Amino acid sequence: MFAASPSNAQTVGPSGEAATPSADVTLSDADIAALTGKGYKAALLWHTSSDFTNAVSAGAKDEFTRAGVEVAVTTDAGFDAARQRSDIETALAAKPNVILALPLDPVTSAEAFRQAVTDGTKLVFLSNVPSGYKQGTDYASIVTDDLFQMGKQAADALAKGIGGKGKVGYIFHDASYYVTNQRDQAFKSTIEKDYPDIKIVAEQGISDPARAEELASAMLLQNPDLDGIYVTWAEPADGVLSALRANGNTKTKIVTLDLAEPVALDMVKGGSVTALVADKAYELGRAMAAAGLKSLLGQPTPAFVVAPALTVTKENVSDGWKQSLNRDAPQSVLDAAK
Repeated sequence: MFAASPSNAQTVGPSGEAATPSADVTLSDADIAALTGKGYKAALLWHTSSDFTNAVSAGAKDEFTRAGVEVAVTTDAGFDAARQRSDIETALAAKPNVILALPLDPVTSAEAFRQAVTDGTKLVFLSNVPSGYKQGTDYASIVTDDLFQMGKQAADALAKGIGGKGKVGYIFHDASYYVTNQRDQAFKSTIEKDYPDIKIVAEQGISDPARAEELASAMLLQNPDLDGIYVTWAEPADGVLSALRANGNTKTKIVTLDLAEPVALDMVKGGSVTALVADKAYELGRAMAAAGLKSLLGQPTPAFVVAPALTVTKENVSDGWKQSLNRDAPQSVLDAAK
C-alpha cells in the first residue's frame, strides 16, 4: 500500500486525500513485461494546448512507450466542457484501456466520463475529479503539483528577493479553483508563519488575467512603497509587470507561479521578477501513465499523487525549464541569461 509522505502532508486532495510523492508511483520490470505485447491502448484528453500540456503528454507517452502501450487518441478541448464530452465519445470509439484527462467541469465531466467507467477503462485525472466519483471504483488516481510547496517556495523566494523584511501585495485567484486556491493560501500562510518582518499590506483577488495591470496600478497607487508582490500565475504577472513599468517602479519585486517567456525574460535581465515557481509537468505525465497502467494490472494505486515543485531563477533558468517542461527555455531567455 502507499503511505502518505510527511513532507507532502500539507498538500491535500480535493476531498482531503493525503498525498503520495510521484516518485513512489513506478512500474517494475515485471510490470513492464506483463504489459508489453498485450495490444493495450491509451487516450490523452486534455483541457487545452500549451507548453504545460505538451510536457505532461511527453511524460505520459514516454511511460506508455516503455510498456508497449499505443497512445491511440490525443485531444484538446479548448477549455470547452461540451467539446470535452465529444472528445470522450471519440476516444471511447478507439476502445482505450487507459484514459488520462483533466476534467473541465466536475458536474458535466461526471456524466461525460460515465461510459468510460462502465466500459472498464482505467481513468487517471489531472488536478480535478468529476463530482461523486470514488477512487478505486470509478478512477485510479488524481495526480497534481505539490501545491503547498509551490506556494511556500514562492513565499521563500519573495522573502529572499526583498531581504527578509518589508511590505508586500498579494494578488490571488478570486475563483473556487482547487489548484490555485491551495497555492495562493500556501504563499500567504508561509509569509505569516515564517516571516514576521514581512507584512501583507494589500490583497486583491483576480478572476480575469486581462485586468491584472489595472488592478496592480490601483494597488500601487494606494501602496507606493510595496517591496514585493505575489501574483497567482504567470499571465496576470505580466500585467503586474506592465503596471510597474508604467509607474517607473524598479524597486518592487514580483514572484509568480508557472513558466512563461515574458516574465522569464524580465527575470534574467535583472528586472522586477525575482523568481518563478514551477511544477514538474513531464513528471506529472509519467506518474499519470504509471498509475493508469498499475490499475490495469489490478494493483492498488494511491488516491492522490503530487509531483515536485522547483524554484527557477536567473541562475538555473536553463536547467529549470528542462526539469519542468522537458524542453529548452525560449531562445530569447537563454540569450538574455548569458
